[in-house]
Amino acid sequence: MLREVRWFFDSRGFVEVQPPCLSRDCVVDAFLDPIEVDASQVGCSESDAPERFYLQTSPESAMKRLLAEGAPSIYAITPVFRKGEIGDRHNVEFTMLEWYEVAGDARSAIALMGELATEILRVPSYQVVTYREVFQSHLGFDPIDVPVDELLRHVNDFDAVLAESIGPDRDALLDVLLSERIEPLFANEQPTILTRYPLTQAALAKPCEADPQCAERFELFYRGIELANGYDELLDADELVQRYKQNNETRIRHGRPALPVQTTLVDAMRRGLPECSGVALGIDRLLMLRVNVDCIEDVIPFPTHRA
Repeated sequence: MLREVRWFFDSRGFVEVQPPCLSRDCVVDAFLDPIEVDASQVGCSESDAPERFYLQTSPESAMKRLLAEGAPSIYAITPVFRKGEIGDRHNVEFTMLEWYEVAGDARSAIALMGELATEILRVPSYQVVTYREVFQSHLGFDPIDVPVDELLRHVNDFDAVLAESIGPDRDALLDVLLSERIEPLFANEQPTILTRYPLTQAALAKPCEADPQCAERFELFYRGIELANGYDELLDADELVQRYKQNNETRIRHGRPALPVQTTLVDAMRRGLPECSGVALGIDRLLMLRVNVDCIEDVIPFPTHRA
């Protein structure tokens, strides 16, 4: 399968790169925890060495730094690490495919993602739906304009304890409804790409010009499983810093430590990141679906507890 993935990108002019797994900083995500390594364990003696290094949750920072230095469209297939993520679909160490298309946008990225899904999963077609459309058609309300009390009521209908613990957090309530009510609709043999997430869930995506309340963020689902997450990439370094700060506030509220905000990625974006689209895809989950197994351990020879 890896040979097929490489051929897919090589034949389209992408260049394969090998980003580091260990770096001095990392992407600041509200809910993903990197594994930290004390600098003394690394053995760096340089005067500008950081106090700690991080096993990367994604190769995003390094790949965007390459783009800022003039790299063309690139892809990587690399190990990544996420603390505490163990389960039927999770392993602390797993393999990620990530790619960036220079001069790409949401439209071109969605088309490329759909082509990759149909070729690797060996299915005839894929479908594209917007976040708003699917909530309106299946739950009967607009997820962006609906009062938060109504979202609470919908979550309360199937899990009162969860609804009470979340409270009036709109995005958290929408995440629950997406996973419990929407994602099961995608449990079929046609890959689905869900587009235009609410702007409050933009992550590192640009705002959507056609719908200013939404972001150019999109995700790929197959048989009800999330496989990939992509963006028409944010280029504004100041906006990135603000989003990092907001993510740190969320991390602190949930008992997680804050992460460094002024990162090498911020520096690279200040130098100039080209217009591009980017996608991250879990290779192990892709293989699970291709060979029709239910547990990630069936496709990882040595999962974390046996590594």
